Amino acid sequence: MDFNTFLESIVNIKHLPLLGEEAHAKLSPPYRLDLAEKYKEKRKSASKAGVMALFYPDENRKTHLVFILRKSYKGVHSAQIGFPGGKFEKTDLDIMETALRETEEEIGVPTKQVEVLKTLSPLYIPPSNFMVHPFLGISRDTLQFVKQETEVEEILEVRLNDFLDDRNIVSTKVPTSYNVEVEVPAFKLNGHIVWGATAMMLSEIKVLLKDIL
Repeated sequence: MDFNTFLESIVNIKHLPLLGEEAHAKLSPPYRLDLAEKYKEKRKSASKAGVMALFYPDENRKTHLVFILRKSYKGVHSAQIGFPGGKFEKTDLDIMETALRETEEEIGVPTKQVEVLKTLSPLYIPPSNFMVHPFLGISRDTLQFVKQETEVEEILEVRLNDFLDDRNIVSTKVPTSYNVEVEVPAFKLNGHIVWGATAMMLSEIKVLLKDIL
């Protein structure tokens, strides 16, 4: 989609109501409700994180959305696709500043180049005990990404049209902590499988965008 056309419509997203669990459920793993119940008490002390869903034009003024592939490490989100973002720090004014700061740190996009249009529905992640606060932002400029070598394996640029294409919603098997594989809904984007919390947040974004584009 042409970025100028996208800009004309995206401003309307500010007025749309959030869909929260209704949208998240479309891409939710089947075991999520059980996990949420299991971690019900622990959730009260969850750490906070902020992430940014950032749309921008490429050199041909076509609309893209940026993701990161995280490095492999000993943790629950090792080698997964996600939005740039991270943990709230005491020096952050608020969780939006967290998302903006982490976006600059992880993919090299200066805070001043990002215009935050909407705060999306927060999402609790039981395995890591984080409450993630996603934001939808745009940059009107073609971006020059610089990845954070210590945390980011690869920066992925996904075309908006591919993200919105229903044919790119798939079903895949993933391992669980119980040493069994389960079938989960996911996005297939640029040859990568995006599932779990990121897919659930993307589901809300997709529903909102299809309402206005």
